[in-house]
Amino acid sequence: MTRPSKQIISLNVNGDDYELAVRPNRTLLEVLREDLMLTGTKEGCEDGSCGTCTVLLDGAPVRSCMLLAVDVAGRHVVTIEGLASDNELHPVQKAFVEYGAIQCGYCSPGMILTAKALLDTNPNPTEEEIKLAISGNLCRCTGYNKIVSAIKIAGENIAGVSSHE
Repeated sequence: MTRPSKQIISLNVNGDDYELAVRPNRTLLEVLREDLMLTGTKEGCEDGSCGTCTVLLDGAPVRSCMLLAVDVAGRHVVTIEGLASDNELHPVQKAFVEYGAIQCGYCSPGMILTAKALLDTNPNPTEEEIKLAISGNLCRCTGYNKIVSAIKIAGENIAGVSSHE
């Protein structure tokens, strides 16, 4: 059996442009982890049900295990490595650390990117809106209460509203 020939694709990942030769059957997850060495994006179920491989594609959370890399050519991808800027954690990352929303950490990249996408469109979500937004991201350590609280606090910090002194 012969392997499919490679295609050249252009991709912007975390603000950097890449030109990559990829086989058409490789997922975005594989390309991020194996070719670009961005291992913050985790591999979990490989069928899109756990959310550990979540990245932002043009600002929207997507399961990178379910997308072929060739299908996202020319688009913008943000991984967990791309959130911090100037050695400063993103407000969602800060809140996860400060409020104990990281336990084993395996779900954290997907949760944080999903939360960022929510807060980009709704900086002051209700608890129910947060739960709905992260409902596709599984946490096996059952840290959901702290995760929801951290997202709520991050939103308040982003929006400039503070009820937590």
